[in-house]
Amino acid sequence: MAPAVEAVEKKTSSALKAPALNERILSSMSRRSVAAHPWHDLEIGPGAPTIFNCVIEIPRGSKVKYELDKKTGLIKVDRVLYSSVVYPHNYGFIPRTLCEDSDPLDVLVIMQEPVIPGCFLRAKAIGLMPMIDQGEADDKIIAVCADDPEYKHYNDIKELPPHRLAEIRRFFEDCILFFL
Repeated sequence: MAPAVEAVEKKTSSALKAPALNERILSSMSRRSVAAHPWHDLEIGPGAPTIFNCVIEIPRGSKVKYELDKKTGLIKVDRVLYSSVVYPHNYGFIPRTLCEDSDPLDVLVIMQEPVIPGCFLRAKAIGLMPMIDQGEADDKIIAVCADDPEYKHYNDIKELPPHRLAEIRRFFEDCILFFL
């Protein structure tokens, strides 16, 4: 009589099991999932324009130029720099903005550490580096990380040590020559 009880328990437990892996994969492919787009869906932040969110595309010290793929919202490799030029600070964009080049507004964020591409952080603008790219304005906001104790007290680009300002200026000058 005991085997009959086991058979009933097996039938009941198999009826409650989750669908097989292949069925779950196929059903997930038929559903449309929507991921947040960092340019359009991320809020600029409640403290804007003083403190604003920005998405980092390129970490400090990188020779890889990443950029936002406008269609998917993913960060893609654009190219690898082949000279000794590296990004002196984290580089990205301000969400929900638009520059004359039809891209979001670029921002160079001065902070102690590199951060991973695709993350966002709070920044404070301290200056502007006006630039022209292929005949169109492509200004760069110079900012500090609002949550970095070493840099958050800066309010103006003129407060930066002269060597830091020269480093940033030289990077953009080299990039203009490099990317032509």
